Amino acid sequence: MRKMSSKVCLIKTFARRHLVDATLGAFVVVVLATIVMPTAASANIDTGIPVPSERAVALMIDAMLNEMRESGDLPEAQNAPPRRTFTIPISAYNSEPGQTDDTPCIAARGFDLCAHNEENVVAANFLPIGAQVRIPELYGDRVFTVVDRMNARYYYRMDIWMRSKEDAKQFGVKYATVQVY
Repeated sequence: MRKMSSKVCLIKTFARRHLVDATLGAFVVVVLATIVMPTAASANIDTGIPVPSERAVALMIDAMLNEMRESGDLPEAQNAPPRRTFTIPISAYNSEPGQTDDTPCIAARGFDLCAHNEENVVAANFLPIGAQVRIPELYGDRVFTVVDRMNARYYYRMDIWMRSKEDAKQFGVKYATVQVY
């Protein structure tokens, strides 16, 4: 019995002395196995071709059908009602230094009136540059664009640009309704 207990003591002593070495050895084996054989250490198992969900398949089919469809025509824009209307005095001006600043052909936003040479632009202080307006009582459905400013003392007024001074004088001042779009 003593022999048995001495063997057990010997094993316990050996285990205590070499437990750290055995643990370190096992750790090194696991790390080396991970580096050398990464697929063996990985939990990802190849199960074959992935199958997409029904929703993903439906979206793919819709995308393919959409690529094959004809574009068609976009809907025609209807005549929108004016956002605002004003009844204001309207006068006319042309590109003369006496009626403008020292650059008579260049409007407030840098637009060259003389090069454009079309009577479809107006000056107004109460509307933003680029606003589009109609004056149906005087010009029907013709669209004018605000590209210039007037003298600061004229706020709710509008000036229509004209090519000739004679036409501007003949136009005079008229009260009309302006539709802003």
